[in-house]
Amino acid sequence: MTLITAVKTTIGYSRIWNISYPIVLGSIAQTIINVTDTAFLGRVGEVALGASAIGGIFYLAIIMLGFGVGIGAQIIIARRAGENKEDQIGAIFEHAFLVLLFMSVISFGIIKLLSEGLLSYFINSEEILSESLAFLSYRSWGIFFAFSSFAFRAFYIGVTNTKIITWTTVVMATVNIFLDYALIFGNFGFPEMGIEGAAIASVIAESTGLLVFILYTVSKANLVRYRLFYFSKFEIELILRILRISSPIVLQHFISFFVWFFFFLFVENMGKTPLAISNIIRSVYLIMMLPIWGFSSAINTLVSYLIGLGRNEEVLPVVFKTAKLSFLMVLAIVLLCVAVPEMILSVYTNSSELITGSIPVLYVVSVAALIFSFSFVMFNAVSGTGKTQVTFAIEIISLSLYFAVLYYITHVIKVSVAFVWAVEIMYAFLLGFLSILFLFFGNWKDARV
Repeated sequence: MTLITAVKTTIGYSRIWNISYPIVLGSIAQTIINVTDTAFLGRVGEVALGASAIGGIFYLAIIMLGFGVGIGAQIIIARRAGENKEDQIGAIFEHAFLVLLFMSVISFGIIKLLSEGLLSYFINSEEILSESLAFLSYRSWGIFFAFSSFAFRAFYIGVTNTKIITWTTVVMATVNIFLDYALIFGNFGFPEMGIEGAAIASVIAESTGLLVFILYTVSKANLVRYRLFYFSKFEIELILRILRISSPIVLQHFISFFVWFFFFLFVENMGKTPLAISNIIRSVYLIMMLPIWGFSSAINTLVSYLIGLGRNEEVLPVVFKTAKLSFLMVLAIVLLCVAVPEMILSVYTNSSELITGSIPVLYVVSVAALIFSFSFVMFNAVSGTGKTQVTFAIEIISLSLYFAVLYYITHVIKVSVAFVWAVEIMYAFLLGFLSILFLFFGNWKDARV
């Protein structure tokens, strides 16, 4: 560590923070959507709570296809910014947008055609199956807005102008909270729609977020500097470059969230109460992960940018500075959750049984989040080098062990729900360990994107 920190870098804690905090704030607003859905549906009942967990994670697994393309475009945009080739960024954005538009149609079709057959095969409860499908029937329309937003997100994080992400998600969260309250319970003259109302609220919120991105870009972005919306010509080579960088990320995110989808299916087999507890914990866990996503997105861009500048020796010092900031912020959230667990959990449910059952699981995910605060920054640093095939390999190794252990403890020895969540600790440690090995000993300094 001494050798790493001894290398001087012009990118200090303040620069890392300035890039990261708008993404963190944006993630907070995005998570408010999840917290609001969970809190409101927790008042509807355990079935709605469990169904929203399964339906929501199935939806997230599908939109990870688009998120991965966005990350790939972000890496290329950051590299061009570091190479002082900003006039090429607009073409990258436009071609990524076309890829995402095409993929949104494919992903929408996947949900419409496969969700019923897949969910009915794995879900035991007819009530939860019916509610999950009702949720997805409306939630699936949000794919078109989410995929389009990924292109704008890639552009703004890639050029380190991240403040708009905060404003976009604040608008989304505000719209979602209002419509959740109106449509789930039937307030303000709206129909009472329960879980379907939560899905509709989320779709409308995503559409408003995309609208904010468009309006800001047209009115505030330097269109000439980046040659945005010039649409000069269609370049199949650029499409292929975006796909080459992003395809391993697409697969790793899709597989990662699909494994987490199976996590909740396995928990559903344990009963409605463990599933309801897991959905509550999922929401708290996402709050703990907020700083991690912000700093991970920042390090992804900073690593690619530094390599573009030819300042490879600065990469590891910046990575460890970012990991330190990430850990400290997650630690603050974890300490709050551990200090007043009942108060935190009572936001999601008024059931004393669910609160009592959730506390041990809360302690488990607190440990997992602290490990993730370090390991996920390392993992995204590997991605930022452009060696996305390496991150894919790391993810596959980690998830294979994760899934094997998860299946064993839920189907063979049948442990408690708290012990099931402990698999997250193993996964976080393995992800970080393999990433650090590559950063120290792997060949990434001459990676081209």
